[in-house]
Amino acid sequence: QVQLVDSGGGLVHAGDSLRLSCAASGGTFSRYTMGWFRQAPGKEREFVSRISWSGGSTFYADSVKGRFTISRDNAKNTVYLQMNSLKPEDTAVYYCAADVHGNSYDVVYAYELWGQGTQVTVSS
Repeated sequence: QVQLVDSGGGLVHAGDSLRLSCAASGGTFSRYTMGWFRQAPGKEREFVSRISWSGGSTFYADSVKGRFTISRDNAKNTVYLQMNSLKPEDTAVYYCAADVHGNSYDVVYAYELWGQGTQVTVSS
């Protein structure tokens, strides 16, 4: 049974940084496309970023481009999301997700595995 465990969220001020981590166990992590999504109160879950199985290809939502960086360490079965210059509108529960087929999609339904989520709150 593959499990994803998100961590690293917290309460920060606008302009601060956070690094989220997602540790995978029980599967073939190095074959998965990994993504980060977020969900603010009263809103639908939205795409934030994804990274290919090799780490050679990354993609970002326009709202975070230039501020967030996704990376992965296949030896540690972990994907990261470095978030800089955080804004109050970045406040949400952040979820990591795995596309076990290694596709390159930015939609929730393409990802079969999900972490439990980690809360990020940015105060102004």
